[in-house]
Amino acid sequence: MDHACEHAGARPERHGKGVHLARPDVHDVDQVARRRDAHRAHQVVALPHRNFGVGDLGGVRTDQEGPEDGGRDDQQGAVAGAYLAKEYGTRKIAILHDNTAYGKGLADETKKAMNKAGKQEALYAAYVPGEKDYSSLVSRLKQANIDVIYIGGYHTETGLIMRQAKQQGMAPVVVGGDALVTSEYWQITGDQGEGTIMTFPSDPRRRASAAKVVAQFKAKGIDPEGYVLYTYAAIQEWAAAAIKAGSTDGKKVAAVLKAGSWDTVLGKISYDKKGDVTESDYVFYIWHKGNYAEM
Repeated sequence: MDHACEHAGARPERHGKGVHLARPDVHDVDQVARRRDAHRAHQVVALPHRNFGVGDLGGVRTDQEGPEDGGRDDQQGAVAGAYLAKEYGTRKIAILHDNTAYGKGLADETKKAMNKAGKQEALYAAYVPGEKDYSSLVSRLKQANIDVIYIGGYHTETGLIMRQAKQQGMAPVVVGGDALVTSEYWQITGDQGEGTIMTFPSDPRRRASAAKVVAQFKAKGIDPEGYVLYTYAAIQEWAAAAIKAGSTDGKKVAAVLKAGSWDTVLGKISYDKKGDVTESDYVFYIWHKGNYAEM
């Protein structure tokens, strides 16, 4: 099971022997927003998931099977690891993860890229997700004189670790993945989240192809942040490919998806032979005064 399904429990809605599909010209922003609000803001609706032979279309994943819109964790980790080695080569870096497929996969890929660039971590450790008190972990970080903390995990635990580190007198640079691209992160950290850095594709809300849908979201008081537009694009692709295939059979739809090029709110999307997007555009974002923006 891919990590989006693992944590969100997302499943396509079955009706008898088929699957209920949105039309490719879907414009129901309420429906997409409800899907977003039903899960943690950074997670995506896994349509279609691996039970249908396609993989997680909506965002990054660790299993690296089947088409996806948002890039893979190894691509994201490669960017983060190179950055850490270049920008903090003389500083003590800790790499933490939550032992989930997403978190550990991202941390390990980041570590691998950083090590390849010639930088070794001062501390590599796991933490238990869902806890409220990470003071013992923070004490380890403090004793090791850690300057930079890379966290492979979700926004709740990252926010708590950041906040508790600063409460213990630390002033670390915190770097994470795409899971931190949600307003809920700042709600947890408050001003102590200032300066947090994370990787995420360039802001899809700024793309001309998304202008109409973004306007529809905003008209309903919704900011389509994070993976909302990736989810929307996944639904568009899946529906269009299923109609073109004349079937909801996962293998048939996957074959059509891999062979085609698709017009979505993200622009035109196509896949290579492995089912990965042909272009990956991870950049860095930074939290500042309650908002995040590209660096």
